[in-house]
This record gives sequence, C-alpha cells and structure tokens, in this order.
Amino acid sequence: MAQTSMTFRVDDSLKKKFDSLCDEFGLTSTAALTVFMKAVVRERKIPFEVKTRSEYETRSQAMAAFERMREDAAHSGLQGMSLDEINTIIREVRDGN
Repeated sequence: MAQTSMTFRVDDSLKKKFDSLCDEFGLTSTAALTVFMKAVVRERKIPFEVKTRSEYETRSQAMAAFERMREDAAHSGLQGMSLDEINTIIREVRDGN
C-alpha cells in the first residue's frame, strides 16, 4: 500500500502534551493519528462527540446578534417596515433589481 505524508500546524504546547501522552500509550504521534484516521474512515464519523458551546452561550450570542441587527435596521430606516416590504426588498435583491 502506498503511503503519503501530511503536514499541518499545531500549537507547540499541544504537540508536546500529545507526544507525551502517546509515548505513555506506547504509540508514536503518527501511529495515534493513523488510528484516529482509520476510526473516522471505518465508522464514517468523528469517534467522539463534537458539540457547540453551552445552550446559554449560544442563546446569548444569538440575542447579541439580534440586537445588533435591530440597531442596524434602526440606523438604515428599515425598522418600521412590514414583513411583506422586507420580503419584497429581499426578492428584488435576489432577482438583481
């Protein structure tokens, strides 16, 4: 089987910690990453949970974004428009008018 190499950047401190743990496991970092990649291919998913911030953080960020949009709308004169008027403008922009 042909082999190829990969190069990527990682924080120096993280690499040292990862190399140290891999050594404790009796693996090289290359072997550990190969195990990870094989698990991803075999399972067709990341072999651990990947999740977003807490629901509170997500909601807080969404509310902050909403408030910024409201402020932008007030400054641009869009705040008093009806939903139909806004949708008309959106359609016009999409159609290139």
